[in-house]
Amino acid sequence: MDNVIKINNEGEHAYDIIFSDSFKLLKSELMKFNIENKRICIVTDSNVASIYANEVKSLVDMVCKHCYVVQFPAGELSKRHETVNKIYDVLVKKKFDRKDILIALGGGVVGDITGFVAATYMRGIDYIQVPTTLLSQVDSSIGGKTGIDYKDHKNIIGAFKMPKLVYINLNTLKTLPEREFNAGMGEVIKYGLIMADDFYQYLNQNIAKIKSHDLETLSNVVYMCCRLKKIIVEDDPYEKNVRKILNFGHTFGHAIEKCKGFEYLHGECVSLGIVAAAYISYKIKQIDSNTFNSVKNTLASYGLPIAVSGIRPNDILREILNDKKMHSGYITFIVLKRIGKVNFYKVNFNNMTDNEKDLLINAIESITIEQ
Repeated sequence: MDNVIKINNEGEHAYDIIFSDSFKLLKSELMKFNIENKRICIVTDSNVASIYANEVKSLVDMVCKHCYVVQFPAGELSKRHETVNKIYDVLVKKKFDRKDILIALGGGVVGDITGFVAATYMRGIDYIQVPTTLLSQVDSSIGGKTGIDYKDHKNIIGAFKMPKLVYINLNTLKTLPEREFNAGMGEVIKYGLIMADDFYQYLNQNIAKIKSHDLETLSNVVYMCCRLKKIIVEDDPYEKNVRKILNFGHTFGHAIEKCKGFEYLHGECVSLGIVAAAYISYKIKQIDSNTFNSVKNTLASYGLPIAVSGIRPNDILREILNDKKMHSGYITFIVLKRIGKVNFYKVNFNNMTDNEKDLLINAIESITIEQ
């Protein structure tokens, strides 16, 4: 495994993904950006701050003009304008300008918020991703999608803003709570299902090693996910075509997140969404029952939910109508053609047939448990 993956954007080198087992290389990587006269703002959440903020700040302090830390309460409920405004307040007060840099230290919520601030403050300043969760290391820190929630709408406000660097310290996964780790596996398994049958088989063959956080095996997992995402984001950086396949399981998943009041983690909801999407794939005869059951068994093997209680199918269907991927009344569901290959299933919600509605309701019923 190389310790660097180079990401291009529209044919030109955009940023590197650095893999390490510590934060030691971060100092030398930052020095490549000539930061000795720059201000740095580390953005993090209350969970990560207590573990890593001091260590990272001490490294950054050695090579920059001034370093500040802004933290906010951990969780999806902080992904709001109020948090963004708090960060703006610090940047304005400390006189940050376009030559300064933000560092996102944390999981997907931290990365999304920091990227959005970087895209909008003074019409854009640089930022660096330092992801500390499995989900953010394999998915959200790569590709430049940023965003915040607005009222009941997830990620409805956002911008594309490529980071200057993604620095992955694999040892941060050791401090990840088991539930957070398992949630990250929802996105990991997604990559195998939509792009790489051999990777999917690797995940099934190494369940014990991955769940025990064997560093060599985890390094392979994270590296392979980043390689797979590199292929997608370089081919379609602004999600106009092929990058849409990364939304496999997310249309159902986002609706479940909302219906459960963000009680479930994002990766857990993606797992449920994958089951619903695989159900559609089975019912429209893209995959057989053995493949459908394999998908469910793999998710369950990693401690991920494959059914949820306390939600009515019609409520999930209603929330799908609010999904930001709705275009002119149509939503395109990503479905499996086979393990490692996907198809598209488009539904016109303004003119649904009875069979289409029944299929979607049945897919949702396949993951819901009556209380």
